[in-house]
Amino acid sequence: MSAGPETGAAAAPEAPWHAAYPKPKTSEPASLSSEEVLALLKGRSENAASNDFVLVDVRRNDHQGGTVRGSINLPAQSLYPSIPTLYGLFKAAGVKQVIFYCGSSAGRGTRAAGWLADYLAERGDKDLQSVLLKGGIKGWVAAGPEFTEWMDEYDETAWS
Repeated sequence: MSAGPETGAAAAPEAPWHAAYPKPKTSEPASLSSEEVLALLKGRSENAASNDFVLVDVRRNDHQGGTVRGSINLPAQSLYPSIPTLYGLFKAAGVKQVIFYCGSSAGRGTRAAGWLADYLAERGDKDLQSVLLKGGIKGWVAAGPEFTEWMDEYDETAWS
């Protein structure tokens, strides 16, 4: 008989990606509705020089179907070690609000917003705010055409 893998032995479960980083102390970050974020986007389109906020899409492998217009993609899986650098960039640019989202904003988005909120609290920074887009990109798309018009690379077939 040839030696092979043991049958019946359970493989050790793989730790989730976020287990490598501290759990955010801020477990329920401030949030904005899709309507509130849309109002910010419309305000920016009227004042192109405005850089008051940054939208951060933290999806990685599920980053298809489009993204909220003007978002930057910083996957949550690699975000934590970049927070000090991002903080410096946001402060230098005069950003007042960083708005995170993922698919539903119930996991990665909440974690990312919590990490930045913790970082801001540690520094006593009350000028920059870390918030979450309620419902994530799925909620944004479900809100209808007025919202999907404000998406880059929107692909309706990815949402059906």
